[in-house]
Amino acid sequence: MNMIVKQFLKWVAALFLIAFSHFAYAQNAATEAEMKAAFDEAKKVMQAGPAEIKLIDQAVLKVPAGQFFVPMPAAGRIMRAMGNSSIESLIGAIFPEQGDWMIVAEYEKSGYIKDDDAKDWNADDLLKSLREGTEEGNKERVQRGIPEMQLVGWAEKPNYDAATHRLVWSAITKDKQANNDNQGVNYNTYALGREGYISLNLVTALNDLPQQKAIAKDLLGHLEFTDGKRYSDFNVSTDKVAEYGLAALIGGVAAKKLGLFALIFAFLAKFAKLALVAVVGLGALVAKLFGHKKA
Repeated sequence: MNMIVKQFLKWVAALFLIAFSHFAYAQNAATEAEMKAAFDEAKKVMQAGPAEIKLIDQAVLKVPAGQFFVPMPAAGRIMRAMGNSSIESLIGAIFPEQGDWMIVAEYEKSGYIKDDDAKDWNADDLLKSLREGTEEGNKERVQRGIPEMQLVGWAEKPNYDAATHRLVWSAITKDKQANNDNQGVNYNTYALGREGYISLNLVTALNDLPQQKAIAKDLLGHLEFTDGKRYSDFNVSTDKVAEYGLAALIGGVAAKKLGLFALIFAFLAKFAKLALVAVVGLGALVAKLFGHKKA
């Protein structure tokens, strides 16, 4: 078993422990079987960096050493095992060999997004819209038995680079009932293309953001749309234009997905505390999850 696989097993083993200690729905045999199947599939198809990953028919992402990419449908199974509903736009997930962060990769075929509203947007107005969307999403979270989340504020105000058509922004979130020490961050990066956009969204702890946001920015810088799919390839005569502008990727569309990232952070926050337990119990747990004999 090579080092990449060992680190991956360590990571998912920790998640397995977290699920059973934190969420009531994960205490039944059906969920256990679902998680085992998800991790089994991911182990078989994960691609370790350095590697050039083709993102459907749209772009190529250069994943560096020390990270690995889990493609669909394996990534979707992991997300569902974490308690998230299916995401049609999901194209993969990126994990570190070591660390307690995760990057969710999505492609939204929205059409060509006009970016002229970026010069006029107001960060306070965008934050208000994002908060309103978060509160609306709490209604569904309550129905699903998931803790309500609260949007605390900006970790990094929206910044759009018109030359590269890249958008970056970061929101601080927390469990509504938890103390302020357990705050998560959605560090969102977007690359606009001719037919839609690709997002690489980092989920981590607020305290770790200064070190880890460079990871997300580096990946964004190593994402390139293929010929014919670039933003500059847009044909006004034939191509579809999105029904919303750039600001909607912050204040509108994004609000619907913050709950997904908050749930992932709940896993990651527990992982940081239970990592030692996961490693100590790894032999028996891996045997249970992956069918290997205990070393």
